[in-house]
Amino acid sequence: MSQEEIVSKPGSEVDRVERAAGGSFFVTPAADIWHNRDGYTLEVEMPGVNRNGVEVSVEDGKLMVTGHRQLGQCHSGGQSPHREEEGERRGYRRVFDLSPEVNASGIRANLEEGLLTLHVPKSESVRPRKIIVE
Repeated sequence: MSQEEIVSKPGSEVDRVERAAGGSFFVTPAADIWHNRDGYTLEVEMPGVNRNGVEVSVEDGKLMVTGHRQLGQCHSGGQSPHREEEGERRGYRRVFDLSPEVNASGIRANLEEGLLTLHVPKSESVRPRKIIVE
């Protein structure tokens, strides 16, 4: 199985940004993918997103990742509630087509320092195995 079978590649740079309802934007985050005999590892870049702002789901053979940056958080202990923001209100969205050879119920996710790591195992039936000769 090649990487193209699990990944839906983003289009041009223009296609990578889409406007959602309410005036916010979604950007297609960059993703790196590795695979070995047991499954796939996907690393999705989502700077500024914390665990409460990320959602991962599987539906109809698609792995969907959505993340929202938490802008406008007030810092406690400050002298003034005044703040200025120059960052855009945007989120991240990426959809991966899953091969039927993937065990979707075994997908695990971890978010650390803006990098979402997804472990996508292959089904036992497609993993290489040794046959014992009797």
